Amino acid sequence: MPAVHDQGVCIRHWDFSETSQTVSLFGRSLGIVRGLAKGARRERGAFDGGIDLLSRGEFGAFLKRGKELATLTEWDLLELYPRLRTDIGANRAAFYMADVVGRMLEPEDPHPALFDRFVEALRTLGAPLGAGEPAPDGAGALLAFQWALLGESGYRPGLHAVDAPFAEFLPQEGTLAAPDRASDGPRWKVRSSTVDRILAIDGAAPVPGEPGATDRANRLLAAYVRHVLGAEPPTMAPVFGALSA
Repeated sequence: MPAVHDQGVCIRHWDFSETSQTVSLFGRSLGIVRGLAKGARRERGAFDGGIDLLSRGEFGAFLKRGKELATLTEWDLLELYPRLRTDIGANRAAFYMADVVGRMLEPEDPHPALFDRFVEALRTLGAPLGAGEPAPDGAGALLAFQWALLGESGYRPGLHAVDAPFAEFLPQEGTLAAPDRASDGPRWKVRSSTVDRILAIDGAAPVPGEPGATDRANRLLAAYVRHVLGAEPPTMAPVFGALSA
């Protein structure tokens, strides 16, 4: 079987030996590929001196059906995101995105639209800033990523505009509760502006001007990701703090 090629972002890596690495790559056409890169840490070779976490590159791999690890044959670095190394908030958000991609997607299950959204968010969070330049909307990029992740993994909640200041979200059903709807599970009280901010991602509502709407929307989706996973990833609290049950 010939080697396959794709572009991907490194979402995890481990040192396998002094010269080799095992990595998880989120590929645009291949999905998540876990592989062994023999000799990746040598200065000269087919791997550009190693595969850095949260870098984007072109890679080649021999996929072995039924085997846990593919054999990686090459890595050509395409893009780094410099501010992820200097901005702790951007760094934490990027690690969270990489973590939940690895947790919510099955290996070798491609999601090119989610990959594009992931790269867009990394570029927004990781773009270098000139003197006096305001930081790009990292919170908005993170929100769009979380919404895409839930949609691509089959867990996008059913949301609609709410004609009231507040609504209730039923995480066990992934929907907003009707005013007279009884439910035995938890009910999360959310502001209508929070729902509108999420709907604005796909143009289904105008972006609310209320301060804090994007942050509240991010926290709501993160709490729902936690509910879907059944546990809180360790990368979540550094980004969102303590989330409501």
